[in-house]
Amino acid sequence: MSDLVPSAGDSDRPRKLRASDQDRDAVLDVLSSAHASGRLDPTELDERQEATMATKFLAELPDLIDDLPEGDELVARLRAEAGIDLGNGTSGTALSHRRKHIPPATPGTGKPVYDIAVLGGSAKTIVAGTSKVETYALMGGSEIYLHEVMGPGVELRLTNVAIMGGHDIYVPAGVKVIDNTVNFLAGNDVARNASGDGSNGTLILDGFNLMAGHDVKLDPNWTPEDR
Repeated sequence: MSDLVPSAGDSDRPRKLRASDQDRDAVLDVLSSAHASGRLDPTELDERQEATMATKFLAELPDLIDDLPEGDELVARLRAEAGIDLGNGTSGTALSHRRKHIPPATPGTGKPVYDIAVLGGSAKTIVAGTSKVETYALMGGSEIYLHEVMGPGVELRLTNVAIMGGHDIYVPAGVKVIDNTVNFLAGNDVARNASGDGSNGTLILDGFNLMAGHDVKLDPNWTPEDR
Protein backbone atom coordinates (compact mmCIF):
# COMPACT_ATOMS: atom_id res chain seq x y z
CA MET A 1 0.00 0.00 0.00
CA SER A 2 2.89 2.39 0.78
CA ASP A 3 3.99 2.20 -2.87
CA LEU A 4 0.67 3.71 -3.94
CA VAL A 5 0.99 6.81 -1.78
CA PRO A 6 2.51 9.75 -3.68
CA SER A 7 5.60 11.30 -2.17
CA ALA A 8 5.93 14.97 -1.30
CA GLY A 9 8.11 15.47 -4.38
CA ASP A 10 5.45 13.97 -6.66
CA SER A 11 2.81 16.37 -5.35
CA ASP A 12 4.94 19.35 -6.44
CA ARG A 13 5.16 18.24 -10.04
CA PRO A 14 2.71 19.71 -12.60
CA ARG A 15 0.11 17.29 -13.88
CA LYS A 16 1.05 15.71 -17.18
CA LEU A 17 -2.20 16.42 -19.01
CA ARG A 18 -2.95 14.85 -22.36
CA ALA A 19 -3.75 17.11 -25.31
CA SER A 20 -7.22 17.03 -26.82
CA ASP A 21 -8.20 17.14 -30.49
CA GLN A 22 -9.40 20.72 -29.88
CA ASP A 23 -5.95 21.68 -28.54
CA ARG A 24 -4.21 20.20 -31.57
CA ASP A 25 -6.68 21.86 -33.96
CA ALA A 26 -5.98 25.26 -32.36
CA VAL A 27 -2.23 24.78 -32.92
CA LEU A 28 -2.84 23.75 -36.54
CA ASP A 29 -4.83 26.97 -37.08
CA VAL A 30 -1.90 29.03 -35.78
CA LEU A 31 0.50 27.19 -38.07
CA SER A 32 -1.73 27.86 -41.09
CA SER A 33 -1.90 31.58 -40.24
CA ALA A 34 1.88 31.74 -39.81
CA HIS A 35 2.38 30.04 -43.18
CA ALA A 36 0.02 32.55 -44.81
CA SER A 37 2.07 35.36 -43.21
CA GLY A 38 5.29 33.98 -44.68
CA ARG A 39 6.78 32.95 -41.34
CA LEU A 40 6.85 29.25 -42.23
CA ASP A 41 7.81 27.73 -45.55
CA PRO A 42 5.89 24.69 -46.83
CA THR A 43 8.47 22.23 -45.48
CA GLU A 44 8.42 23.78 -42.00
CA LEU A 45 4.63 23.83 -42.06
CA ASP A 46 4.45 20.12 -42.92
CA GLU A 47 6.97 19.21 -40.22
CA ARG A 48 5.15 21.14 -37.52
CA GLN A 49 1.74 19.86 -38.59
CA GLU A 50 2.99 16.28 -38.37
CA ALA A 51 4.54 16.96 -34.97
CA THR A 52 1.28 18.50 -33.76
CA MET A 53 -0.78 15.51 -34.80
CA ALA A 54 1.70 13.18 -33.06
CA THR A 55 1.70 15.17 -29.82
CA LYS A 56 0.17 13.38 -26.83
CA PHE A 57 0.72 15.80 -23.95
CA LEU A 58 -0.47 19.38 -23.56
CA ALA A 59 2.92 20.68 -22.37
CA GLU A 60 4.50 19.67 -25.69
CA LEU A 61 2.26 21.85 -27.88
CA PRO A 62 3.43 25.38 -26.96
CA ASP A 63 6.98 24.75 -28.22
CA LEU A 64 5.60 24.15 -31.72
CA ILE A 65 4.27 27.72 -32.00
CA ASP A 66 6.26 29.65 -29.38
CA ASP A 67 8.24 31.53 -32.07
CA LEU A 68 5.10 32.61 -33.95
CA PRO A 69 3.31 35.84 -32.90
CA GLU A 70 0.03 34.43 -34.26
CA GLY A 71 0.14 31.93 -31.39
CA ASP A 72 0.87 34.25 -28.45
CA GLU A 73 -2.56 33.93 -26.83
CA LEU A 74 -2.74 30.18 -27.42
CA VAL A 75 0.78 29.61 -26.05
CA ALA A 76 -0.14 31.46 -22.86
CA ARG A 77 -3.34 29.42 -22.46
CA LEU A 78 -1.69 26.08 -23.14
CA ARG A 79 1.17 26.79 -20.76
CA ALA A 80 -1.24 27.87 -18.04
CA GLU A 81 -3.38 24.75 -18.46
CA ALA A 82 -0.27 22.55 -18.48
CA GLY A 83 1.02 24.17 -15.30
CA ILE A 84 4.15 25.60 -16.91
CA ASP A 85 5.56 28.62 -15.06
CA LEU A 86 6.02 31.45 -17.56
CA GLY A 87 7.87 33.60 -15.06
CA ASN A 88 11.02 31.47 -15.04
CA GLY A 89 11.22 30.35 -18.66
CA THR A 90 12.90 31.94 -21.61
CA SER A 91 9.87 31.26 -23.76
CA GLY A 92 7.62 33.14 -21.37
CA THR A 93 9.96 36.13 -21.40
CA ALA A 94 10.02 36.16 -25.18
CA LEU A 95 6.23 35.88 -25.22
CA SER A 96 5.81 38.94 -22.99
CA HIS A 97 8.37 40.83 -25.05
CA ARG A 98 6.45 40.18 -28.27
CA ARG A 99 3.15 41.25 -26.76
CA LYS A 100 4.55 44.65 -25.81
CA HIS A 101 5.20 45.33 -29.48
CA ILE A 102 1.52 45.12 -30.51
CA PRO A 103 0.55 48.81 -30.68
CA PRO A 104 -2.90 50.00 -29.60
CA ALA A 105 -5.27 50.41 -32.53
CA THR A 106 -6.66 53.85 -33.39
CA PRO A 107 -9.04 54.95 -36.19
CA GLY A 108 -7.70 56.48 -39.37
CA THR A 109 -8.04 60.16 -40.20
CA GLY A 110 -8.99 59.90 -43.87
CA LYS A 111 -12.39 60.11 -45.52
CA PRO A 112 -14.92 57.30 -45.00
CA VAL A 113 -15.83 54.94 -47.84
CA TYR A 114 -19.43 54.13 -48.80
CA ASP A 115 -20.72 51.16 -50.78
CA ILE A 116 -24.22 50.14 -51.93
CA ALA A 117 -24.78 46.65 -53.32
CA VAL A 118 -28.28 45.77 -54.59
CA LEU A 119 -28.74 42.49 -56.49
CA GLY A 120 -25.02 42.54 -57.17
CA GLY A 121 -21.85 44.21 -56.00
CA SER A 122 -18.41 45.50 -56.84
CA ALA A 123 -14.78 45.02 -55.85
CA LYS A 124 -13.28 47.71 -53.63
CA THR A 125 -9.79 48.13 -52.22
CA ILE A 126 -9.88 50.36 -49.16
CA VAL A 127 -6.93 52.76 -49.20
CA ALA A 128 -4.63 53.56 -46.30
CA GLY A 129 -5.90 56.14 -43.83
CA THR A 130 -9.60 55.42 -44.36
CA SER A 131 -11.44 56.15 -41.12
CA LYS A 132 -14.45 53.87 -41.63
CA VAL A 133 -16.47 51.97 -44.21
CA GLU A 134 -20.27 52.17 -44.40
CA THR A 135 -22.18 49.79 -46.66
CA TYR A 136 -25.68 48.68 -47.57
CA ALA A 137 -26.33 45.27 -49.13
CA LEU A 138 -29.71 44.04 -50.40
CA MET A 139 -29.66 40.58 -51.98
CA GLY A 140 -26.11 41.30 -53.04
CA GLY A 141 -22.67 42.08 -51.78
CA SER A 142 -19.24 43.40 -52.70
CA GLU A 143 -15.69 42.16 -52.42
CA ILE A 144 -13.88 44.43 -49.98
CA TYR A 145 -10.08 44.22 -49.76
CA LEU A 146 -8.36 45.66 -46.71
CA HIS A 147 -4.66 44.91 -47.36
CA GLU A 148 -3.85 48.58 -48.05
CA VAL A 149 -5.68 50.12 -45.09
CA MET A 150 -4.76 47.63 -42.36
CA GLY A 151 -1.46 47.73 -40.53
CA PRO A 152 0.05 47.89 -37.04
CA GLY A 153 -1.95 50.26 -34.84
CA VAL A 154 -4.80 50.70 -37.35
CA GLU A 155 -8.45 50.43 -36.32
CA LEU A 156 -11.06 50.21 -39.08
CA ARG A 157 -14.79 50.14 -38.43
CA LEU A 158 -17.04 48.52 -41.04
CA THR A 159 -20.70 49.41 -40.48
CA ASN A 160 -23.22 47.60 -42.65
CA VAL A 161 -26.93 47.02 -43.08
CA ALA A 162 -27.42 43.73 -44.92
CA ILE A 163 -30.69 42.10 -45.95
CA MET A 164 -30.46 38.70 -47.64
CA GLY A 165 -26.95 39.53 -48.73
CA GLY A 166 -23.47 40.33 -47.48
CA HIS A 167 -19.89 41.07 -48.41
CA ASP A 168 -16.73 39.04 -48.86
CA ILE A 169 -14.18 40.88 -46.73
CA TYR A 170 -10.52 40.05 -47.30
CA VAL A 171 -8.01 40.88 -44.57
CA PRO A 172 -4.24 40.45 -44.34
CA ALA A 173 -2.77 38.19 -41.68
CA GLY A 174 -2.50 39.49 -38.13
CA VAL A 175 -5.76 41.48 -38.13
CA LYS A 176 -7.90 41.11 -35.02
CA VAL A 177 -11.59 40.85 -35.96
CA ILE A 178 -14.22 42.08 -33.47
CA ASP A 179 -17.82 41.26 -34.41
CA ASN A 180 -20.38 43.62 -32.83
CA THR A 181 -23.17 43.15 -35.40
CA VAL A 182 -26.80 42.54 -34.51
CA ASN A 183 -28.07 39.48 -36.39
CA PHE A 184 -31.50 38.00 -37.06
CA LEU A 185 -31.61 34.60 -38.78
CA ALA A 186 -28.11 35.43 -39.90
CA GLY A 187 -24.54 35.99 -38.85
CA ASN A 188 -21.01 36.67 -40.01
CA ASP A 189 -18.52 33.92 -40.80
CA VAL A 190 -14.95 34.76 -39.78
CA ALA A 191 -12.46 32.19 -41.04
CA ARG A 192 -10.12 30.94 -38.34
CA ASN A 193 -7.00 31.90 -40.25
CA ALA A 194 -8.44 35.40 -40.85
CA SER A 195 -8.67 36.32 -37.17
CA GLY A 196 -5.23 37.35 -35.95
CA ASP A 197 -3.62 38.71 -32.80
CA GLY A 198 -3.96 42.41 -33.61
CA SER A 199 -0.33 42.86 -34.68
CA ASN A 200 -1.61 44.10 -38.05
CA GLY A 201 -4.53 46.20 -36.81
CA THR A 202 -8.13 45.70 -35.68
CA LEU A 203 -11.27 45.37 -37.80
CA ILE A 204 -14.56 46.12 -36.03
CA LEU A 205 -17.76 44.87 -37.64
CA ASP A 206 -21.01 46.46 -36.57
CA GLY A 207 -24.45 47.13 -38.03
CA PHE A 208 -27.46 44.91 -38.70
CA ASN A 209 -27.91 41.67 -40.64
CA LEU A 210 -31.29 40.19 -41.56
CA MET A 211 -31.10 36.75 -43.16
CA ALA A 212 -27.64 37.83 -44.22
CA GLY A 213 -24.02 38.06 -43.15
CA HIS A 214 -20.46 38.72 -44.24
CA ASP A 215 -17.62 36.29 -44.90
CA VAL A 216 -14.29 37.48 -43.51
CA LYS A 217 -11.42 35.68 -45.19
CA LEU A 218 -7.64 35.81 -45.31
CA ASP A 219 -6.60 37.70 -48.44
CA PRO A 220 -5.00 35.06 -50.70
CA ASN A 221 -3.03 37.75 -52.54
CA TRP A 222 -1.49 39.33 -49.43
CA THR A 223 2.19 38.83 -48.74
CA PRO A 224 4.35 39.96 -45.77
CA GLU A 225 5.94 42.58 -48.05
CA ASP A 226 2.54 44.32 -48.22
CA ARG A 227 2.67 45.08 -44.48
